[in-house]
Amino acid sequence: MVAFIIRRFIQSLFVMFVVALVSFAMFQFIGDPVNQMVGIETSLAERAALRERLGLNDPIVVQFWHFIVNAVSGDFGISYQHKRPVADMLLERLPATLELSAVSALFSLLVGIPMGVYTGLNRDGFLAKVFLTVSLIGISLPTFLIGILLIFLFSVTLANAPAISVFGLFAIDPSVLQLPSFGRGTVVDLGGWRTGLLTADGLKALIMPSITLGLFQLTLIMRLVRSEMLEVLRTDYIKFARARGLANRAINFGHALKNTLVPVITITGLQIGSIIAFAIITETVFQWPGMGQMFLQAVQNVDIPIMAAYLMLIAFFFVVINLIVDMLYYVVDPRLRVDTGKATGHG
Repeated sequence: MVAFIIRRFIQSLFVMFVVALVSFAMFQFIGDPVNQMVGIETSLAERAALRERLGLNDPIVVQFWHFIVNAVSGDFGISYQHKRPVADMLLERLPATLELSAVSALFSLLVGIPMGVYTGLNRDGFLAKVFLTVSLIGISLPTFLIGILLIFLFSVTLANAPAISVFGLFAIDPSVLQLPSFGRGTVVDLGGWRTGLLTADGLKALIMPSITLGLFQLTLIMRLVRSEMLEVLRTDYIKFARARGLANRAINFGHALKNTLVPVITITGLQIGSIIAFAIITETVFQWPGMGQMFLQAVQNVDIPIMAAYLMLIAFFFVVINLIVDMLYYVVDPRLRVDTGKATGHG
């Protein structure tokens, strides 16, 4: 186990080194940092002094070393556009992105796994075919279009819809189901962590973005669980369990589902990293004040320190999540432990 973790950790360090190299290369090939930081009225002497103070006259290897040391300590420089430390700006936006990603991942798991199990156990049922059709739509439609359609339905249409009479007894106002089309709503500051999970406005503002971001992952998880469930149900040990007279519930959930979730752990871990990385589109559509929206604005304004810091932070999230998934996979899959034991001479 220790050797396995050390091996994965070394691989993670190599990945972070490559990402750091790519991030550093942006400072060298995407414009001149000095020109981004000063105005046209700045003299050549002042430009030269700033270049010397930033260490831009040092050899490339020395600059790269300073970049890595500063990144490890959390110093990503000063934003060209906002003239503020990039680390402070990321910390302000981090809670919004992580909350959106966490809720989206939870939504995709809590809905995707039961749908996958149901379609696997009832593959010829009408509801199973409906789920598969919906999943096909979820995979085919681009994220931004799903977000726009949700805004049109829950923010525009319901706001102007007339009251609906129920059997002539009472009327329901559709506007009560109206959801905000942008922003986080009311947030609460918990010692530097600004959260909207503790307010009604914050929870309402989170519904549409989390569904938009998690819908693709939901359909992927549902289809994966379904295919794994169908494969496991055809194995010999499931047939043997049926021959022993075990109840269907015990077979489906005690044996089949347990083995089905082994590959789901890996895919889910990778998808959590993808949710964080690809929240850019969702945050843009809903004007969600997260890191993705800030990164897109940085691209438009060629704000290289923010771009580099965002790439480093997303790579760090991917590496940490993949490392955790690898360890979980090692724990739940006995075949991996057997293979590792054989490779080290203990098999």
